[in-house]
Amino acid sequence: MSRTPHPPFPRLVALLLGLSSFAAFAQDAPRARARDLGVAPGIFAPGTYNAITDVAGVRVGQVTLKEGDKVRTGVTAILPHPGNVYRSRVPAAVHVGNGFGKFIGSTQVNELGELETPILLTCTLCVWKAADAMADWMLARPDMQQVRSLNVVVGETNDGGLNDIRARPVTADAVRRALDDATSGAVQEGSVGAGTGTVAFGWKGGIGTSSRKLPASLGGWTVGVLVQSNFGGVLQVSGAPVGRELDRYAFQKAVAMQGDGRRGPADDRGDGSIIIVIATDAPLADRNLRRVASRAMMGLGRTGSSASNGSGDYVLAFSTAESVRRAFDAPRLDTSELANEQMSAVFQASVEAVEEAIYNSLFMATTVSGNGETVEAIPLDRVREILRRHGITAPKK
Repeated sequence: MSRTPHPPFPRLVALLLGLSSFAAFAQDAPRARARDLGVAPGIFAPGTYNAITDVAGVRVGQVTLKEGDKVRTGVTAILPHPGNVYRSRVPAAVHVGNGFGKFIGSTQVNELGELETPILLTCTLCVWKAADAMADWMLARPDMQQVRSLNVVVGETNDGGLNDIRARPVTADAVRRALDDATSGAVQEGSVGAGTGTVAFGWKGGIGTSSRKLPASLGGWTVGVLVQSNFGGVLQVSGAPVGRELDRYAFQKAVAMQGDGRRGPADDRGDGSIIIVIATDAPLADRNLRRVASRAMMGLGRTGSSASNGSGDYVLAFSTAESVRRAFDAPRLDTSELANEQMSAVFQASVEAVEEAIYNSLFMATTVSGNGETVEAIPLDRVREILRRHGITAPKK
């Protein structure tokens, strides 16, 4: 096909203006949560905010760092309850789907079965700075003067495409603000906090959250989830093959036939990471929380992840129930927890909320440029068309 080497100047200007307008539209197009598109995984209803903060007492704080044209990262903090988590510990457990990552504090969480600090999420090369800053924040509290050991918990995903990750831009001030400003209620999603520079399924990823409220006959417990999505695979939404129909998915070139009949080289192997945090007010000890955490991989798989070799897939689950709290200096624990036979509904709720939180992280993310790269937000107009073709539509209002 021939092309004109020097197009007329007016046509070039019109083309550039058109591209500029399209880019602005893509950036400014209104975002929507999964339920606004008719995507409501599972059978259980969400809580008031459809967020991890629907679990009473849980608070989330986020600081987004955008500096110049290179820094695109941040911090997301999750506080299990309003008190001092060191002195009033919550049972917790960590499940590792694929361990290509850094999760500071995870071994002690699994050894002792409890959290003694809030949870921080940030970028890969900032985990140690974030951990140090949270240690300072915890030790400075008025009831911590005699503490000489502290197991801070920090997870990460690698945002080194959009973010100048080698600059390690997360500061102690950013960590303190995320912790101090944590609130209940609605949680901001998408390209914010620790999700500012992340990528999922080739589109802009980020922070997503969701919750489920069990019927009274099943205990009435609430399960809340927050994710930091930065992974790959072949995106599907409620079973609809969105990734394939948008022509963006893992191993895309490798499976496409070239003109001479040979396969193309593999391009995207679906690598990346996701951190999943599950909170519940169901009275669960660490053993059953580990079972809950393991079910998160089912929700992750429903979205199209295969937990690739280069993916760090970590899940932390904790219970806020007073009946399973652990005083730091208690000589004995006298707790009351759910029996195994009562766990199935909690498992179901966890799987549903994980799946929806991941969709929210994608659908609420905005296009981000940084560090010489641009990652587009997934085009929701095209997603809506694909979903309609597969019988998935938003409810009439």
